[in-house]
Amino acid sequence: MLDYRFIVENLPAVKKNITDRFVTADADKVARLYNRRTGLTTELQALQHQRNANAQAMKAQGTDQARRQTLIDEGKKLKEDIAAMEAELSSAERELEAEARLIPNMAHPDAPVGKEDKDNLEVKRVGEPVKFSFESADHIKLGQDLDIIDFDSATKVSGTKFYYLKNEGVFLELGLTRFALDILQKRGFTPFITPDIAREEILEGIGFNPRGAESNVYTIEGEKSCLVGTAEITLGGYYSNTIIARDKLPLRMAGLSHCFRREAGAAGQFSKGLYRVHQFTKVEMFVYCLPEESDAFHQELRSIEEEIFSTLEIPFRVVDTCTGDLGAPAYRKWDLEAWMPGRNGGEWGEVTSTSNCTDYQARRLNIKYRDDDGKNHFVHMLNGTAIAISRAIIAVLENFQQADGSVRIPEALVPYCGFDRIAKK
Repeated sequence: MLDYRFIVENLPAVKKNITDRFVTADADKVARLYNRRTGLTTELQALQHQRNANAQAMKAQGTDQARRQTLIDEGKKLKEDIAAMEAELSSAERELEAEARLIPNMAHPDAPVGKEDKDNLEVKRVGEPVKFSFESADHIKLGQDLDIIDFDSATKVSGTKFYYLKNEGVFLELGLTRFALDILQKRGFTPFITPDIAREEILEGIGFNPRGAESNVYTIEGEKSCLVGTAEITLGGYYSNTIIARDKLPLRMAGLSHCFRREAGAAGQFSKGLYRVHQFTKVEMFVYCLPEESDAFHQELRSIEEEIFSTLEIPFRVVDTCTGDLGAPAYRKWDLEAWMPGRNGGEWGEVTSTSNCTDYQARRLNIKYRDDDGKNHFVHMLNGTAIAISRAIIAVLENFQQADGSVRIPEALVPYCGFDRIAKK
């Protein structure tokens, strides 16, 4: 959430940012509500001052009963007026917060302006798309032929967009998970296994909509909680309503969790197989830091994502995400897209992203740090995917398939899997 005063004092820039992000929000209304709240606060303070003066007069007055009764009547009237004003102010504050939450974070000045992922700007490429001397297969066929992925049984048991991993597929997932966690631990990240459920207020604070047609979240009926779509939610909520000592920053966290997503409307060719599923495993990076450090940490998270996929020998490119595809909390976001030979005859597919959310989430979750002068300020919060296992499996299977139908395991992953090849049974 943006600071109210910032919105009022930078109204043209905030309105342009709303337009550039293609979202629906009313900055003018927020400004009006903010001014109304300020006016009500001033009126309430005046009434409270009158109440205090009335109380002092009651103490100071003598035995004049008429005067005493007048003061008592005035005190009762002030009590009623203050209660009514407090209720009106509370209502105004709720309305102001509800409208302000609709306004997205300001976008980085270098973020490309655009509406969809086709407007993202490629900024780096590592490796070249693999070329095969044989007719290649997509990960769906490879997974079935190698007997490591079973979509049909999962559909029977759980519904569409679920899957079973079996045989070497199990160790491939576990190997990718441990491979990523080892890299993060060496980089100073504290490893976590996080809950798969979070309260709705935590999701809202992070910037996820837990309810409504646009929600991508599974809610738990009657519990006011949801299945998490990412460990960003549980890691970001870890320090909610907390003041962190300055000397404890930065905090680097790595969260392993299942991720649950409704993927409503995600139909079509690019949703087949493992690319868009309702449940998958992910290792998420999260950082709490000082405001002046967040740009550098954003670069660090991106460099870790690049290290992971470079070490796995998977060709990828990095794109600077356009304003319309950022998501409300992000100030800037980079996506890492791996080459997927089985995607429409060979295309790039997103495998990780990393976002600098500045203090947008911290304001909503009330996470601050205390500076050396004893003053409290909001921290900056960043997140990044170390590895989303299902999409990493796509990239490994499709890029390392061999002419005989087997799949070679990337060299760096062999010690974690315990085998160097997956062959047909």
